[in-house]
Amino acid sequence: MKGLISVVAITCIPLLAGCAVGPNYKRPQVAVPNQWTVAPARGTSAKPPQTDAWWSSFQDPELNSLIQRAVDRNLDLKVAAERVLEARAARGIVKSSFYPSVQGTASASRFRERAFVATGSATAPRVSVVPVEANSFQGGLEAAWELDVFGRIRRATQAATADVTAAEENRRDVLVILLGDVGRVYAQLRGFQRRLEIANKNIKTQQDTLDLTAARSKAGLATELDVSRAAAQLEFTKAAVPTLLTGINVSIHRLSVLLGEEPGALRSELEKTEPIPPAGPDVEVGLPSDLLKRRPDIRRTEAQLAAATARIGEAKADLFPRFLLTGTAGRQAAQLHDLTLGLGNFFSAGPGISLPLFTGGRIRSNIAVQTSRQRSALINYQSAILNSLEEVQNALVSYSQEQERRDRLNQAVEHSQLAVDLAAEQYRAGLVDFLSVLDAQRELYANEDQFVQSQTSVTTNLVALYRALGGGWSVAGVVSVNTPAP
Repeated sequence: MKGLISVVAITCIPLLAGCAVGPNYKRPQVAVPNQWTVAPARGTSAKPPQTDAWWSSFQDPELNSLIQRAVDRNLDLKVAAERVLEARAARGIVKSSFYPSVQGTASASRFRERAFVATGSATAPRVSVVPVEANSFQGGLEAAWELDVFGRIRRATQAATADVTAAEENRRDVLVILLGDVGRVYAQLRGFQRRLEIANKNIKTQQDTLDLTAARSKAGLATELDVSRAAAQLEFTKAAVPTLLTGINVSIHRLSVLLGEEPGALRSELEKTEPIPPAGPDVEVGLPSDLLKRRPDIRRTEAQLAAATARIGEAKADLFPRFLLTGTAGRQAAQLHDLTLGLGNFFSAGPGISLPLFTGGRIRSNIAVQTSRQRSALINYQSAILNSLEEVQNALVSYSQEQERRDRLNQAVEHSQLAVDLAAEQYRAGLVDFLSVLDAQRELYANEDQFVQSQTSVTTNLVALYRALGGGWSVAGVVSVNTPAP
């Protein structure tokens, strides 16, 4: 008797309260540092970011145009937007279980049956079998409604809503990656063009040096060894040109595809050499805790954790009975025009209950599966936070140190240019040999090339810092999914 009372209590209390079984989602407590562990990076500020349109800080109209067109046309971003619409539609399917389902039925048939008919007289009865044909017309409604007593549908709806959030955050993450890729490849393109310009300038200088050395050799003022060395250095510099042209073409191809166009579509627009986008004012990086709000990938993993938590409750609800209200109503007649009469009315209505008595462990195994997935989602959430902190700190170090390297290389270029001028004057005066001139030219070209590479790296590292900070995801009007949620 006590056991029966316990079962009734367990069943009836949630029925009256309308509770949802399973754990409720709570945001995990994750420890993040109060400040960045690296020393204050050069060119950065601890103020919170004021804008997400980081590309505008470079003041490059071409970059701004590429960014806008990439946002409008990029195919990966369109796929991510479709995933949002898909998740919203899937939520609508799950949410529809909250409401009754009503469907209409209609049928028309003709049938033949055998009937037993009494014939003959009372004193001599006889039974005959005669065929009978008739029509049957029927129309009606069927309705069913599951009462969500233990929250199975509510938990499924919570999970579907979290899936929508995850899809939206994934779209924002794709947007952040896209913006970073466009900025990085554009800076690399301008770097390759500038390096090619320097290479062509040095080729012209070295060609002039070779011509002068050849003339001096004919006049007996230089040796064939000097001519050979000058020619070798010229060919070595020319050998860098194909690699730089490859880099330019690959960058143009990549930018074209990022903008949703065929490779090479932007060649006429981008083939003109332009300066490398310079770093703007100090980057506002904010605090480590701001990443939890700014990074779409962190918010995506949190939404996935919320969905996994809700699905535990959905799985646990299968342990409890389901309560249904069902009903049918309609009319039936032998003639079509008789359907308007009330003689053939029929209906049925009543409650129903479905209780799992034996499932071979399927329900509890499903609960174990969903619980394991929830723990995995929690680990992914923690991992996403740690990876984001690592990315930002690495980007801060790289950006700060590359600026220092760029300044040193700039000084090296100035000294190398002075060395080339002095070596040329002293060679003409007979104070140094020709090898000193070649060494000075070689060092100048190497330092100029390294300086341009460092300028490019400063810009790409800055773009990587903006990307690590989640820059660009909240820019109003950049991408919109206009289909309303169900």
